[in-house]
Amino acid sequence: MLITSSDTALLRLLQLSSVSLPVGGYAFSQGLEYAIEKEWVNNETQVQQWIGAQISQGLAQLDLPILRLSMLALNDGEETALVTLNQLVLANRESKELRLSDSAMGEALSRVLRQQHIAVPFEKKTEVSFVILFAIAAHHWQIHYHNAALGFCWSWLENQVAAATKLVPLGQSQAQRLLGNLQPALMNAVADAQDIEAAQIGMALPALAIASAKHETQYTRIFRS
Repeated sequence: MLITSSDTALLRLLQLSSVSLPVGGYAFSQGLEYAIEKEWVNNETQVQQWIGAQISQGLAQLDLPILRLSMLALNDGEETALVTLNQLVLANRESKELRLSDSAMGEALSRVLRQQHIAVPFEKKTEVSFVILFAIAAHHWQIHYHNAALGFCWSWLENQVAAATKLVPLGQSQAQRLLGNLQPALMNAVADAQDIEAAQIGMALPALAIASAKHETQYTRIFRS
């Protein structure tokens, strides 16, 4: 059977979005663990609301526009623009923990890409956002932005639902229902991000910022801080 270039891009997207990709996304709850301990979130409906707010006000307003602009910059050969976009996304991480989760996953993905002989236009010791590295991989593997954005969102969503499954806790059927119910929110986020330019990028999720900051000193926790 003939494998086409579009098939190859799809397979690479599945690889890039897979929970088995060794970047450590499963290790971070991004504030959810604290929110559950304080009973801000304690059932399936509240988990859906918590995650849904992050999709519409976080991914759509920050991560996805950064992903789109990074891929455009790479397409135009403007790698220096990645430095500015990287600084912008890291500056928008509102707590030490949120920034750590982003840069730690970025460092891990950078190692994976270098091992695959994919050029990463940053020094090895530079703090680089995961979304910037995701854009580099998507560009290299000729994955269309729209598909890359959905893959990025799906990977993030799976990690969040997996965290909720352990913490609330939720059953596997509830987790699958959450993944299904939140898929339209992912598609809406990709559509909303399409028109956001660099000067408009930014997010404000106070409860998330507080929860992630409080999680840094939470007495007992199973997720990384």
